[in-house]
Amino acid sequence: MALEICTYPNPVLAKTAQRVEEITPELVQLAKDMSVCMYANQGIGLAAPQVGESIRLIVVDVTGPEQREQLITLFNPEITGHAGEVESEEGCLSLPFFNCTVNRAAQVTVRGQDINGNEVTINADGLLAICLQHEIDHLEGTLLLNRVGRIKKTMYDKKVKKLDKRRQED
Repeated sequence: MALEICTYPNPVLAKTAQRVEEITPELVQLAKDMSVCMYANQGIGLAAPQVGESIRLIVVDVTGPEQREQLITLFNPEITGHAGEVESEEGCLSLPFFNCTVNRAAQVTVRGQDINGNEVTINADGLLAICLQHEIDHLEGTLLLNRVGRIKKTMYDKKVKKLDKRRQED
């Protein structure tokens, strides 16, 4: 099933996502559909709230969208450790035409469940660490806009309103 990306200011993006108690065949299919959607939209990560599902599920592949060699699917991911700090230039599929620099942990340890329900622990650094943090932020209802100053957020809000007005006129 083709999924659509929810964009700001969709309310689902501001909610804390619910824990997944049981990995059902429907949720496995959702995860697969999310990876297809992520690749189709030239992304390297996608959280379930970004496709309108307020559950704790992310897909990440920092080799994508071209190579598609390291797809990671995590249910109920949580950061259990972090070290260092790095500045990261980031964009987001839910925030069209918006990029900003944010501070992230340089290394993270993330625990969750894979698509088969097995407990997994990932020790990540570099782009993978940044991407995992970004997607887990979505599960907490945190967007990049929450990590920038008021002026930059206000400017983006105005841009979104202009784009919405143009769409309504078309």
